[in-house]
Formats: sequence, structure tokens, C-alpha cells
Amino acid sequence: MKNRAITSRDVDFAKWYTDVVSAASLADYSNVKGCIVIEPNGYAIWERIMQELDAMFKATGHKNVYMPLLIPENLINKESDLINGFAPEVAWVTIGGQKKLEERLCIRPTSETLFSDYYSSVLKSYRDLPMKYNQWCNVMRWEKETRPFLRSREFLWQEGHTIHETSNEAENETRNMLEIYRKFFEEFLAIPVITGRKTEKEKFAGAEYTLTIEALMYNGISLQSGTSHYFGQKFSKSYDIKFLNRNNELEYAYQTSWGVSTRMIGALIMVHSDDNGLVLPPKIAPKQVVIVKIGDNDSVNKMSEEIFNKLANNNISVYIDDSDKSPGFKFAEAEVNGVPIRIEIGERDLKNNQITVVRRDTREKQALDVNTDIASYTIDLMNKMQNEMFNKALERNKTKTYECHDLKTFEKIMQDKPGFIIADWCGDEACELKIKEIRGTKSRCILENHKHIDGKCIVCGKEAKHTVLWGIQY
Repeated sequence: MKNRAITSRDVDFAKWYTDVVSAASLADYSNVKGCIVIEPNGYAIWERIMQELDAMFKATGHKNVYMPLLIPENLINKESDLINGFAPEVAWVTIGGQKKLEERLCIRPTSETLFSDYYSSVLKSYRDLPMKYNQWCNVMRWEKETRPFLRSREFLWQEGHTIHETSNEAENETRNMLEIYRKFFEEFLAIPVITGRKTEKEKFAGAEYTLTIEALMYNGISLQSGTSHYFGQKFSKSYDIKFLNRNNELEYAYQTSWGVSTRMIGALIMVHSDDNGLVLPPKIAPKQVVIVKIGDNDSVNKMSEEIFNKLANNNISVYIDDSDKSPGFKFAEAEVNGVPIRIEIGERDLKNNQITVVRRDTREKQALDVNTDIASYTIDLMNKMQNEMFNKALERNKTKTYECHDLKTFEKIMQDKPGFIIADWCGDEACELKIKEIRGTKSRCILENHKHIDGKCIVCGKEAKHTVLWGIQY
């Protein structure tokens, strides 16, 4: 039976999305316009994301730091491309207490300036390099249109900022961090992504180039899910980040930055969830198993405790729902909250030496003998679910990815059945802007090392320089 509190995603996808956010108690609207309250269920997912990504960062030599929230205007103005790129979204503090400030303070939209200023004061020698730092923090961007997790004025993210001795080392860092993002999305979030390089128009303001991972949502709309930027020496020259090199000469450092945000929670919803609520891959779910007791007697209580201990002792995140609610209510609550596996234990089943296991993703039920090695069974089932959720999303992506040879077909696809379109491009920004007239379609990324479709720009017919992934974006 469908959850009545949730609009069908095939009827109204936007309403379905906000219904799932609300029904699963992931976030609530606040009285601060454009900002949300991330509720315990939503923040628990963010904590799992932080735990896994933080471990991956530290395994590759990165250390966590924290920079100030406010940036003096003179500091952010040192890199003109950055301030010009972010100017429409910057929020300013002009009064401190009751006194007008002598200099405006920008609420960080990103922290390149602060890291650059810090690096310029602490870097002395090549022996200090590389400096590979990351921070988990909030940022603010004055968005016009907002939607929970996908686009809000204040959001949570991580931003890595590194400096290196050579351009080769910095470029390797840029690609390595993109690979970490790709691996995390595919192996933990079960979301297939496409990687590539942003066009000049779409790259990060101030970067030499930007690499990106792009994901496709259930409705065929694309989501920029993580970016990694190579700055070369642009910021180090603006902020005087110099070091004494191996030849005893002063040289500017080479720099990168990279980040992902709470937007990932939005991606989880839009790729995996259904009309009954949230669906979470087991590897990222805060609670992987819920045990629901049907009835309250010694045999049910004893079996529930035994299974709880067996799962907990095998590092499976499990809880017993012993709240004063009906079994049906508990089932629905676990389902809407996306708990991957539900184990039902009732007196009638136990008389037949059975328990019932329910998968959240497919809603399949399985009767198990009580003597089954429940820990091994659950681990195997979670691995199976993780793989099947990824493969299901991958197959859906394939049906929504098209090769296109002419603009008329391109437009029909985006109007009728949007998805990813692969098409050749001459490299001229005018042609890129022409495509934007089709439902706001943008270049998602240049597909590096990809063979041309037919060697001609889909807009103007001139010789193609790149094969590009195009899509409508959130």
C-alpha cells in the first residue's frame, strides 16, 4: 500500500521530493528565508557521509582544520575572478554590535581566500610541502530559488584546499580527489556518476580547470555532485604564497581545492527513494536493521535480544523498536525512514521456528528459520542490496542517456524525456549558449578521451573539438 502522505513521483516529482523530505523527517523549513533545519534523521545521514569521506581523506594524507566564517573585503578582492564569480551570491556583514564596520566582512561562500592568506604566512620551504588540508563547515550563498538539500542559502559541506611543490603533483591531487568522490558515490551512495572536465564557461571562478562528477536523478535531471579544481599558481600569485625551492629560489606554490555538500542527501532521495518514502543504501544508512516485535511476551523478547546482540556484535547498526505503537505503524515508520532491513518477530512465527525479514528497497519478504546464522545472512543481504541498488540506477541511467547528431532531436529529447545527451561541440561559447535556450540545458562536462559522435558541432556544424555531456540541472 502506498504512503498517503507522499505524492507519487511519476505524478509530480518536485512535490514527491519535498513530501519524502518531510515524511522521513529529514529537514524542515525555518523562519530564516532560504535556510532549512536539518532534523536528526537528515543529520544522521550527513554524519555517516562525514565518517566515510573523512576516513578516505585522512587515508590519503589530508588533515582537518577550521577557518573563520568571515572574510574581510580587501582579502576576497585580491583574486578578481573569484569575487566576480561569487558577487551575486555573497552576503555581507556591515554592522558589529551597534557600530558600522570600517570594512565589510563577507560570510564565506567558499574559503580559497582564507586558506591562501594562511598558506602565505606559514609556507617557507619546499620541505613544508605538500600542505593538504580539509575543513568541514557551513557556507552561505544568497540563492534566489531554494529547495531542501539541493540548493539552500546556508549549507554544510567539506572543502579541501592543498598546496604543492609542482604543477604535476597538484594536478595529480586534483584527479585523485575526483576519484575519491567517484568511488564514494558509487560504492557507498550506490549512485553511478560520469566524470569529466567543465567547459571554460562552467568552471569554478578562478580555476585553471574544474573536474566534476555528474549524477542523473530518477526524473532525468542532472545534479553536479562534486567538483575538484586545479588553480595552478593563480591564487598563490594573488596571495603571495611563495616557498624556497630546491634550487634555493623563491617560487609560487601550486594549488587545488575540492568539495562536496549536503546536496548528496538530495541525490540519495532522488535516485533511490520511492512513493513509500526514503530508500537508503545499507553502507550509508545510519540504522541498517530494525527489529520489530509483534506482541510482548518472553519468547518474542528473548529472540529479539538474541538477534540484536548477534547483529550488533558483527558491527551492524541495529535497534529494537520497542515503542508503544502498533506493529503496522512501526513497519510504516521504518519504511518511510528508509531503514534497509526490517526483522519482524512474532509469537505466531516463533511457534513455526521462523522470523520474517523484509528488504526496504524491493519490499520483498523472506521467512527465515530461527537457527539461520542471522549475522552472516544480514551481511550478505546488505551487500546484495547495495549492489542491486547501484545496478538499478545504472540501468536507468543507460535508458536516459542518448547520443545526438542534430539540434532538432536534441530539443525533442529534452522536452519529452530528459536525461544525459552526448553530443559533439565546436568549443564556441555561442553554441553552448544556444543549447542553453533548450529548457536551460547546460554542458555538464567534457568527456575526456571520448570518441567524437560524428565530428561536427551539433549547433553550428563546424568541426568538433570536444564530445560533451549535456543535461538540465538542479
